[in-house]
Amino acid sequence: MKQTACEACANYQYDAAAACYYCDIDLDEDEMGRFLSGHTSACPYYQTADDYKIVKKQI
Repeated sequence: MKQTACEACANYQYDAAAACYYCDIDLDEDEMGRFLSGHTSACPYYQTADDYKIVKKQI
């Protein structure tokens, strides 16, 4: 199974109560419309979930 960009993002959180994943970023109506229509080339809120990469930048 191929991993999507959302699944690799630090903002992609798991909600145990709802038993599903969700994006932790609050998108406004225009941003949500662009996202759902597929008219975005990349998410401006994407953050890598790779802890090693984050620590490497801090050193």
